[in-house]
Amino acid sequence: MTFPNPFAAPGHAPGLSPSLAWACAATLVAIATLGLWGDRVRRGGPLELLALLPLLPLVALVTGLWTPPPAAAALVAALVVALLTRSRDDVLHSECALKLTWVLGPALALSFAGVALLAIATGTSVLAEQWAVLGVPLEPTMLWTTSLSLSLLLGFVLLGGAPFHFWAADVMQGARPWVAAVAVAALQASGGAWLAWRLDGVEALPEAARIVGSLLALGAGVAFTVGAVTLPFQRRPERRVATLASLHGGLLLAWLAVRHGGGAVAANVVFPTALWSAHLAVALAGAATLAPFLPVTVRAPAPAPVLFRRHPVWGALGLYALASLAGVPGTPGALVWLGVARMLVAGARTGLLLMLALAWVTAFAITVRQVREAYGVRSESPPPPRPVPAPARWAMVAGLAGLLALGMGLRG
Repeated sequence: MTFPNPFAAPGHAPGLSPSLAWACAATLVAIATLGLWGDRVRRGGPLELLALLPLLPLVALVTGLWTPPPAAAALVAALVVALLTRSRDDVLHSECALKLTWVLGPALALSFAGVALLAIATGTSVLAEQWAVLGVPLEPTMLWTTSLSLSLLLGFVLLGGAPFHFWAADVMQGARPWVAAVAVAALQASGGAWLAWRLDGVEALPEAARIVGSLLALGAGVAFTVGAVTLPFQRRPERRVATLASLHGGLLLAWLAVRHGGGAVAANVVFPTALWSAHLAVALAGAATLAPFLPVTVRAPAPAPVLFRRHPVWGALGLYALASLAGVPGTPGALVWLGVARMLVAGARTGLLLMLALAWVTAFAITVRQVREAYGVRSESPPPPRPVPAPARWAMVAGLAGLLALGMGLRG
């Protein structure tokens, strides 16, 4: 299946239509409901489904149905931590919550300190007025440049690109799939919204735009390069999925680098962030559900795991979400990768384009290797007697349906 490129015309980038947004939200709620239903026996029984309630705002955030103020990133982080700590006897969830608190707490403090310092230096909290005041060469340059860099830190951390990619890997490996996917996507969407807010109108101050463009390009380049280097060495499928998510954070940084880095095409560069976050959430949900049933990479060829021996068709359906994350041609994710590549070409960012190409080739190759490992080598031994739980298999189908709906909506 192929889709038209939504970034073909300069300045044209379709947002997520209400019907597509609701379809993606329904997909995420369905996957979470199936995950909670599968957990009900070993946890709190049918009351376990009440955990859907704190998940709904995060689902609305990543699908664009709810647009909180950018400063609500602290609220989103607190909601994710609370969701992870809801079950005190779950050691892995509690460990993920502690790690997120250690990482996001200082990032929030430093960024809000940077925002406050900029307001003190300029005498106003309105961004447009701040750029105008800083344009008058009276303020010490070191003060406002340091404050500007600090105010952007939270966005870089939340997007999960290297060197801040570790928190996403820990959450994807330690949390339940239906929690991890929405949590990671919501935090990354909050990071993108924070950066877009802090950079609004920065082009009015060329020196600030130059600094910001350099920081964003550096962040995107590091995210692409480190992701491409580390992805082949990830043995656990959950951490591979998290690395692909961090590469999507790099895609958003690359767009911001072109948009706010100055140049003739900057004003015409538009990116459908709602499409980016909705696709990321749905693809992550499907891939995270599949990941526990994929084999850990070993040197010697091995038979297929239980999912691909007992339910090979269901496994193939689940692999579609992983392929979309990697931008395999024919999937909705390929549109996101291709769209950012076209923006980099239009912005004459050759270095970033080459790094993106390296990351995409690596992601494609690792996805093909994962498919080969999933189906394994031929074995005469009978398949394991225990089947894969039906809720997990239906969650993979729901993820596939959401991605197909997203792709067909863009095609139409």
